[in-house]
Amino acid sequence: MNTVITGGAGFLGSHLCDALVCRGDSVLCVDNLITGSRKNIEHLLNMPNFRFIEVDITHDEIEKHLPFVPDIIFHLASPASPQDYIRFPVETLRVNSIGTEQCLNLAKRAKAKLLFSSTSEVYGDPLISPQKETYWGNVNPVGPRSVYDEGKRYGEALVMAYHRLYGLKTYLPRIFNTYGPRMRLDDGRVIPNFISQAMLGKPFTIYGDGKQTRSFCYVDDLISAFLVLVETDYHLPVNLGNPDEFTIIELAEKINSITGLNLSCEFLDPLPDDPKQRRPDITLARKILGWSPVVNLDEGLRRTLNHYLEKK
Repeated sequence: MNTVITGGAGFLGSHLCDALVCRGDSVLCVDNLITGSRKNIEHLLNMPNFRFIEVDITHDEIEKHLPFVPDIIFHLASPASPQDYIRFPVETLRVNSIGTEQCLNLAKRAKAKLLFSSTSEVYGDPLISPQKETYWGNVNPVGPRSVYDEGKRYGEALVMAYHRLYGLKTYLPRIFNTYGPRMRLDDGRVIPNFISQAMLGKPFTIYGDGKQTRSFCYVDDLISAFLVLVETDYHLPVNLGNPDEFTIIELAEKINSITGLNLSCEFLDPLPDDPKQRRPDITLARKILGWSPVVNLDEGLRRTLNHYLEKK
């Protein structure tokens, strides 16, 4: 297949590039590199079925750079960690609105499928747990995280409008806390933060009391779900994540156990609008995709830690 991946030099995007190049697709990776990195894709640059272009899809149409007519567009472009989308608030809103519309118009002209990477952040600070796709969320529309939360909510609405109006084949995975190799250690998310601190022998910094929960999905599991999802005819949102739930304190304890360290925890003021609970109900993904994650947190953390230790 001919595939376009926006945000392809980012954490998730680069792993998707790997999977598609490996299976023989022709892949065009598009990224403006404000949070992505050429290092994530440098091993692919000499592959005959891979091409990279540095383009901002909110200002420049992808179509004039295309080496082929795409069969599918994976729209993953967006800052995705609180540190990044608070640093780039307008860019985050634009890529999930204008950028999404650009991708949808390209899909419409090319008669291509489109996957829009949504997020569990559309649920905000949820009042129910686990979160089902039918839950409409508890989002602060004017808080510091709203540029991402509301940007993704708008992106979902836009995708559904094109699906209903033009009959486009579209897909809306809601991604829950994914981790693995190639995350920037300074991107502000808890697993790269803790790994960076462990490598430096510093205390783990925990915002709030550490009893807030997250459900961590290893990147290989998420990518496998993407590839199954786009072969279906299901176009409503689908939760993709690992339903195993851990407190932030438990995460710190796991990293101490895996590394053999005994680092202490430093507790800081809670972050604004930081969700107290995050756990996906993946009943729908199991039903329509036959998918559930296979890499548990201990194994995923070992793989991720080994990646960074090898890079030292």
